[in-house]
Amino acid sequence: MNRRSSIPWVILSLAVLVGDRLTKTLVERLTVSGWRRAVIPGFFDLVHTQNPGIAFGLLADTRLPWMRSALIIVSVVAAAAMAWLLLAGRAGGQRSRAGIALILGGAAGNLFDRLLDGGVVDFLLFYFRGFEWPAFNVADSAIVIGAALVLLELLLARHPETEQA
Repeated sequence: MNRRSSIPWVILSLAVLVGDRLTKTLVERLTVSGWRRAVIPGFFDLVHTQNPGIAFGLLADTRLPWMRSALIIVSVVAAAAMAWLLLAGRAGGQRSRAGIALILGGAAGNLFDRLLDGGVVDFLLFYFRGFEWPAFNVADSAIVIGAALVLLELLLARHPETEQA
């Protein structure tokens, strides 16, 4: 695979990054931290929270002084690995290339927040009958969808060596 065939996937990653930054900037400029507005009462709210942890609020309560640095390093390594997979033609089929591009864009979006603010802005909150999913953002969504696409590619991939047996 040549570098030209990587261009659509790089564009997808950049689109996720831009969409993530745009939505987080709007939330930060139009609301205050702690703000909450029901969109679909009993199911979905827009919120404004700051998450110093990882996706979906994991490790948010950790007060370890090195946590921010560790999360930045992990994000840089993950983004670099995803970029290399795409640009080197090692990302597999269409589904996994799309997934890796989404993961790259999401990792870059959350990395950008960590570098600027020390945490990530989350604003999407789903809940139902007492169960509340932790708030998340566009970058988190892209990472989860991307991981699902890569997993789907792995599960549905044809393995010629097993078909010959």
